[in-house]
Amino acid sequence: MAGSVNKVILIGNLGRDPEVRHTQDGSPIVQLSIATSDTWKDRATGERRERTEWHRVVIFNEHLCKVAENYLKKGSKVYVEGSLQTRKWTDNAGVEKYTTEVVLQRFNGELTMLDGRGEGGGGDGGGFNQDGGGSGGFNQGGGSGGGGGGSAPSGGGSGFDDEIPF
Repeated sequence: MAGSVNKVILIGNLGRDPEVRHTQDGSPIVQLSIATSDTWKDRATGERRERTEWHRVVIFNEHLCKVAENYLKKGSKVYVEGSLQTRKWTDNAGVEKYTTEVVLQRFNGELTMLDGRGEGGGGDGGGFNQDGGGSGGFNQGGGSGGGGGGSAPSGGGSGFDDEIPF
């Protein structure tokens, strides 16, 4: 194989409210904790079993940070697309540790709110689409745009007097 792919897609619920921090130059960084669950029926006992995995997601994209900060809260159902990165850090005791995170970089990544109005953590049932693709999410990827012109989703019957002839 000529190349490789580092892509992570998660659909899950936020385990806590988004944590917003700012770099020294004022750029926002949002950290999310997303739970995904796997359920199955145990063959031996016949009872239903469940396993929950927790994923650390870090957003560096300024626009996605605004969406996460303003519209997401604990319990929100989200679709996240990013890449897997492992970083090394040193704790207070001087011990080197490693953390693996799903990262949404400044120009690559997608965040879509999947909840309808008033459900879970809220949102308006969609995200934002910056690249013109019809994905219904806030897509910062460069190559996958397609479909018609994207716009912010409207909440039901829009009150606009639409004079556009198409």
